[in-house]
Amino acid sequence: MTAMTSSARPADPAGSAARPPLNRRLAEFGTTIFAEMSALALRTGSINLGQGFPDTDGPEEIREAAVRALRDGRGNQYPPGPGVPELRAAVTAHQLRRYGLTFDPDTEVLVTAGATEAIAAALLGLLEPGDEVVALEPYYDSYAACIAMAGGRRVPVTLRPHEGRFQLDLDELRAAVTDRTRLLLINTPHNPTGTVLTRTELTAIAELAVERDLLVVTDEVYEHLVFDDAEHLPLATFPGMRDRTVTIGSAGKTFSFTGWKVGWVTAAPALVSAVRSAKQYLTYVASGPFQYAVAEALALPDDYFDAFRADMRAKRELLAGGLEQAGFTVFRPAGTYFITTDIRSLGESDGFAFCRSLPERSGVVAIPNAVFYDHREQGAPFVRFAFCKRQGVLEEAAKRLRKAFAH
Repeated sequence: MTAMTSSARPADPAGSAARPPLNRRLAEFGTTIFAEMSALALRTGSINLGQGFPDTDGPEEIREAAVRALRDGRGNQYPPGPGVPELRAAVTAHQLRRYGLTFDPDTEVLVTAGATEAIAAALLGLLEPGDEVVALEPYYDSYAACIAMAGGRRVPVTLRPHEGRFQLDLDELRAAVTDRTRLLLINTPHNPTGTVLTRTELTAIAELAVERDLLVVTDEVYEHLVFDDAEHLPLATFPGMRDRTVTIGSAGKTFSFTGWKVGWVTAAPALVSAVRSAKQYLTYVASGPFQYAVAEALALPDDYFDAFRADMRAKRELLAGGLEQAGFTVFRPAGTYFITTDIRSLGESDGFAFCRSLPERSGVVAIPNAVFYDHREQGAPFVRFAFCKRQGVLEEAAKRLRKAFAH
């Protein structure tokens, strides 16, 4: 064996000193703002109204259903790839009972590891490199990353505040569609703005999709959290949309078990097949025992959903009132469990700087909406607070914010 010379060095494990390890499609994203702000909350001992997870569990009978499944050995091994039959049947029964939509549980339902995987699998399965995706801006942060991983190009259409709500400019939406557009990515009720798209807006979206022969992926995870006079209308119920829409639902938001990661897709067989082709190489399967519990949850009586919505509406009013008293401009959400505020009324304009200083100033953590925008300047003055917390926590947060900012 000869000694290694300078010309026989080991290969660079990164492949090339000039090329960084991270896939360039993901280079722009970095660590999510949720991780940064949650770490800041822990470090400062602040109340975390940034990340959208409840601080109490959902219905006790549903938690016990999961325990029962574990003890009975249901789901402890790999569940079926499409999801357990009980949950697929429960999803179709829910869609029929709520919206009059009929789906075949064997060919038109796919269970996923939460809605986040459903979004990823839908975009990976339906897009090819170069396809354009029109998405409503601001958007949930995984949308941009998943479009990038699929090789697509995101085309944002900005929701702008008008008369107390963030509204969609339908002319701008129509102008965003080109010959390269493959699909529309729609979220209603909308995170982070709390907007619930109206029948007029949804009708225009459906007509555009039919006219231009577009697919639509619609994220409806907050379907049961609509307030006041707002109404959730699934896009798949509109003329021409049943066979071109991939509808995404989730148990986490509706039943306050976000850690269970149980989501689902409903769509025509060809679309479900495309999504499943990508999904099987992501988690393959997940959340076995929890799928049985969620099947029972979807069959809960209307009283549960009504009480859940009323509780969240009361919490919305509690936090919104505290924010207004502290001097924020508040956009009361028609849906979701997030409140978007405008900090310009406080003499501030940089949401990132504001949120990074907020824990020290008030002992509360929030999220800067600009992270959800391609056009960062459009979102710069907006900050999001989550109200899916215990009443006492929200009261204390409101008190701290009033103390820090009210004059």
